[in-house]
Amino acid sequence: MTAAPARQLADGVLAGQLGAAHVWTVGLCALFVLFTLAITVRARRTTRDAVDFYAGGRGFSGTQNGLALTGDYLSAASFLGIAGMIALQGYDGFLYSIGFLVAWLLVLPMAQLMRNTGRFTMADLPAFRMRRMRVRLACTVSTVTVCVFYLVAQMVGAGALFSVLLGLHDGPFLGLTDSQARTGAIVLVGVLMIVYVMYGGMKAATWLQIIKAVALLGVTGLLTVLVLAVFSFDPRALLGGAAEASGHGTAFLEPGLGLGREVPGDAAATLYNKLDMISLGLALVLGTVALPHILIRFYTVPDGRAARSSANRAVFMVGTFYLMTLALGFGAAALVGSERIAALDPSGNTAVPLLAEELGRLTAGPAGAAVLLALVCAIALATILAVVAGLTLASSSSIAHDLFGHVLMWGRPRESQEVVVARLSACVIGGLAIVLAIQVQEQNVAALVGLAFSMAAAANLPVIVLTLFWRRFNTRGVEWGIYGGLAATMLLMLFSPVMSGRTDPVTGENLSVLPASVDIQFVPLENPALVAVPLGFLCAIVGSLLSDERNAARYAELRVRSLTGWAAEREGP
Repeated sequence: MTAAPARQLADGVLAGQLGAAHVWTVGLCALFVLFTLAITVRARRTTRDAVDFYAGGRGFSGTQNGLALTGDYLSAASFLGIAGMIALQGYDGFLYSIGFLVAWLLVLPMAQLMRNTGRFTMADLPAFRMRRMRVRLACTVSTVTVCVFYLVAQMVGAGALFSVLLGLHDGPFLGLTDSQARTGAIVLVGVLMIVYVMYGGMKAATWLQIIKAVALLGVTGLLTVLVLAVFSFDPRALLGGAAEASGHGTAFLEPGLGLGREVPGDAAATLYNKLDMISLGLALVLGTVALPHILIRFYTVPDGRAARSSANRAVFMVGTFYLMTLALGFGAAALVGSERIAALDPSGNTAVPLLAEELGRLTAGPAGAAVLLALVCAIALATILAVVAGLTLASSSSIAHDLFGHVLMWGRPRESQEVVVARLSACVIGGLAIVLAIQVQEQNVAALVGLAFSMAAAANLPVIVLTLFWRRFNTRGVEWGIYGGLAATMLLMLFSPVMSGRTDPVTGENLSVLPASVDIQFVPLENPALVAVPLGFLCAIVGSLLSDERNAARYAELRVRSLTGWAAEREGP
């Protein structure tokens, strides 16, 4: 057989394998969607009042909520992104895993305190001891802002992910072009998240998170075992193979390849790179404990003890997952190769799908490759849907409970009214996220996730910490802390290299969000948390000191309540 016919035959076989993988992908994704919609319908039948809609009836056990917390926290960035960064950056990629995991050491002591002092949203905590209307308005602004940024990033990621996983870079699939498929994926994810929240509330969202967490941990464990089996369960062989295939040699296993780079002859650039790495770690660690969709999950359990138990279980499962991403990332580098991963997606999001395809081929030939690739694609969809449902629920709950119930209705709404407003708010938030995601789908939105974490750390964390532990904290401090933290984060990001002024030193290609003709960058840090978080705390402290308001009696009651659970779920006067 001549070379040309042999090549044509090989291309035909490859096309057949990819076609089979796409069919399996669509089938498994459709099966998952139908299954979760059935759960949503069932949850709708048992959702009768505000407690059911906002907190799932507070009937979930510590183990169930621990799984739900794990599902809420492990986004597509965790499943696909971190393994991809490890595959491309080696040691530095694993630093993301460390940051995400260490964050839970802060969540653990806060879980019981938050459960004892709130009812449905973050605003319940400061509103217990301060002027409720102003506090709730500020908390609503912060919650919706953080959630929308996170939502847009997840939905754009869904579009890009489907484009890659369906092979649209090689040509149309089912008659859809790349742009059409991206838009379709964004709309599909948006519509599904609206349905989950509108009809099922917290019960549907929680069961979606539990199913997603079990499936994600199971598939990740399977891939980890298969990777280790290829290298005879010898970690040294795995690391050696990854370093050799990466093209960087032993430097792949050492710090400095991706984060905190040293620039020879430029001490200032080296310093900024290292400060940027510290700033990123600060955002990941401090932002987690203040993310709205994580905070509200502690209200789904019966008491503070169950909240702490669920946090303990989440720490174990999240830690196990991030240890497995180490094997997946280095396994992808060793078996697939960093060059192939970067060629398909420079951010590395295709590392796990490509690894799954390769492991399936090594284990069971073309059929195994198609099935395992499809399974990873279905889990990726489940991951995205679960996270966006949690974010939508957090923002719609804040609008209904805080803005409508306590600001517009002066704290005297009927529960049925709040639930109706929450469902309508889910539609509005979902529609807004769909429109924004479609508009920015061609942009580099990786910074949006970091921005959401930074805003949570700079705006929400000062309010939570100072409300619980500072007697002098008051209403003006809450307002200044939230608005100051949000403004500082957004301004620092606007004038950073993420938005403008950053180019590839070799090709000259524009790497910023804004067009190359726009250059307003004068802040050298790409991650604003290092500056924004101290500014958020400073604004909250200064605002409190400049106000004459005192609430010492309410603070003492809050302290007793947070530590003992006495009168938990009761709102302040």
